[in-house]
Amino acid sequence: MMKHSEEFKQEAVRIALTSGLSRGRVAKDLGIGKSTLGKWLAQYRPADLVSAPQADLARENERLRLENRVLKEERDIPKKGHAVLREPAAVRFAFVESWRHVWPVETICRVMQISTRGYRSWRSRPVSQRSRTDMAVLAHIREQYSLSLGSYGRPRMTMELKEAGLAVGERRVGRLMKINGIKPVRTRRHKVTTDSHHRLGVAANWLDGDFVAAAPNQKWAGDITYIWTLEGWLYLAVILDLHSRRVVGWAVSDRMKKDLAIRALDMAVRLRNPPPGCMFHSDRGSQYCSYDYQKKLQTYGLQPSMSGKGNCYDNSAVETFFKSLKAELIWRQKWPTRRQAEAAIFQYINGFYNTRRRHSYLGGISPLAFEARVA
Repeated sequence: MMKHSEEFKQEAVRIALTSGLSRGRVAKDLGIGKSTLGKWLAQYRPADLVSAPQADLARENERLRLENRVLKEERDIPKKGHAVLREPAAVRFAFVESWRHVWPVETICRVMQISTRGYRSWRSRPVSQRSRTDMAVLAHIREQYSLSLGSYGRPRMTMELKEAGLAVGERRVGRLMKINGIKPVRTRRHKVTTDSHHRLGVAANWLDGDFVAAAPNQKWAGDITYIWTLEGWLYLAVILDLHSRRVVGWAVSDRMKKDLAIRALDMAVRLRNPPPGCMFHSDRGSQYCSYDYQKKLQTYGLQPSMSGKGNCYDNSAVETFFKSLKAELIWRQKWPTRRQAEAAIFQYINGFYNTRRRHSYLGGISPLAFEARVA
């Protein structure tokens, strides 16, 4: 084993302390083991090896690093606890408890405008029954928020919790959601895709804005939207039964042609077998005005109805579905392929929208539950 002089050891330690390089890099450059350098660092006091100017510079760097860390913490904490600052002290104490593993307690207390002594006193007290209940309700809120794809706000969340057997009100649910930053995701703006510049036949607006149907298969509505993937556009055609807002037919394609709308219509007819005279409402898009589509409606005994020119509100039920689909699923991530987007849409429609999602229009229940109730 090579024996190193004291001068060599001290120089190695000095380099490790002042160069800014990692221990592994210093040890490799000097031709010694990393563990050997570690032993030398433990053996020699830094103050004996670093000159006064170097020591002053090290202390100043450490002071600046500490100051930057404190400033960053004081900047980041309000982002997490903005709503909590207006809440009672007990709520702010709970916020400190939730984030003490991320930031120092003293810093959080200073930003939250509470004393560390008060926080420690609160922490040592037994948890009140109200706090225990809040924690249980919050656990249920987080679970239902995940199951709802982040789409439920205070009213629907309260309905879900009551159905699960929890005796809670909207105010309590709203308070817990607000404090914990749980809110429904809504974003993006609507873009019109209807091509009404054609010379095809246009049907009258027999629906006339009346989206209420007394029974299933009395009024249907359909439309087409688009979804961006890294492979290009994916077009989606859907048909809703206006009685329950259930999606009864849908189809996707990489091109917005008339067969896309026809495939959605074929699916809806196979699933529901509507009686003659069932109204089908759409916009004035060329896909719905085409001879082939109108012939299909005639064959199935459906009565065509079309929105007024340039009036998207005449088909607002389907537009509302598209908004929910995009806000709760599509806009949340990038879609590498059309196939992946199609599979996700299938799961959304059949595994959530039709079967589980609470609709305000239906009194807070899903389309399938609504149909079962009125059957």
